[in-house]
Amino acid sequence: MGSTPASAMAPTSNVAQTPLSEIDVSQPHLFRDDSWGPWFERLRREDPVHFLADSQNGAFWSVTSHDMVMAVDTNHQVFSSEVGGIAIVDADNSDEQQVATGASFISMDEPRHGEQRRTVSPTVAPPNLANLEPLIRSRAADILDHLPVGETFNWVEEVSVELTARMLATLFDFPYENRRDLIRWSDVTTAVPETTGEEVDMKARHEALMECAGVFMGLWKERAAAAPKFDLISMLAHGEATKNIEDDPITMLGNILLLIVGGNDTTRNSISGGLVALNQYPEEYEKLQADPSLIPNMVSEMIRWQTPVIHMRRTALEDIELGGKTIRKDDKVIMWYLSANRDENVFEDADRLIIDRHNARRHVSFGFGVHRCMGNRLAEMQLTILWEEIMKRFRKVEVVGPVERLPNNFIRGIATVPVRLQPL
Repeated sequence: MGSTPASAMAPTSNVAQTPLSEIDVSQPHLFRDDSWGPWFERLRREDPVHFLADSQNGAFWSVTSHDMVMAVDTNHQVFSSEVGGIAIVDADNSDEQQVATGASFISMDEPRHGEQRRTVSPTVAPPNLANLEPLIRSRAADILDHLPVGETFNWVEEVSVELTARMLATLFDFPYENRRDLIRWSDVTTAVPETTGEEVDMKARHEALMECAGVFMGLWKERAAAAPKFDLISMLAHGEATKNIEDDPITMLGNILLLIVGGNDTTRNSISGGLVALNQYPEEYEKLQADPSLIPNMVSEMIRWQTPVIHMRRTALEDIELGGKTIRKDDKVIMWYLSANRDENVFEDADRLIIDRHNARRHVSFGFGVHRCMGNRLAEMQLTILWEEIMKRFRKVEVVGPVERLPNNFIRGIATVPVRLQPL
């Protein structure tokens, strides 16, 4: 059994009766309950550039249609990542909040963004991906070969998290036996009350981030003193645009956390969400069983359907008209990638997973413009390899219990997917 389709989760009467001006799609419970669908559908239909005057996160514009999201994401001259950061949360002045929300190259405008991004981008360039492919395949195979056939287990913990942790440890040349620390630090980075709607132990969060800072400061000093290598920390420590950020610990840790979160969330939650979707639409699983050559296109469709990063924020640097509305200088603008990926004007039958969808690659899950996800090809490669190896071993990975999602309006996280393997 799979999760209920989003469009069936929220009472349509509530959506229809709520005044348009009061719709707040940032409420974390919508994503925990998977009930966000009808709310975004109404905004796309009636008000794709929508202003909410008051919320837990202040006033903000919601941009929900595919074309409007693209218009914002490709206009970095007007819509800044640096002024207000990239999340709906308004950053405070605490060190850990700056680390978690602002002090990294994804939260910089040009030219600083490009200078720092270029330092680490060779790690995920095609030549290095070709070198990584056999390693990813061997690690995926090892994970799958040690799964308990015939028993119920949590796919998220045993497969999604484990494969992601192994790859992150490889990219950072991080101590392999401590690889789960990378997942833990990623999770605390994206867990704040304004995005989760829940109580968060901020003292424990601060301690975890400072622990992360201490570990990576030690690794940074070690790599800076050694000859350059082809891992992310060494490349940052030796890069012309980044080697001096050791003197700015907040920026250093911010960039490290960006790379950890970026390497964790897309892959991990697309692995989990893709499996949920295949079980939710069993005819698509049958299509895959009949033709495994569909896997590369299926991976793009899974990333569209799951949309691991729900939103990104920009701040207007000047007054601008968008979709017939006037956005004022300093206004907070939220691009809802999850909604854009369900835009009926671009994707026919958009709520469904269709593994041979002809335009699956038109999804906006990786963003567009100068801030397009640096590791998108690596994420796609990991998912493709994993599904190729799954199809060699199992007739079906069956979801056998309720799917538990996280109450988070930034990362579309999945905590539990109980499954049972059906061998070939």
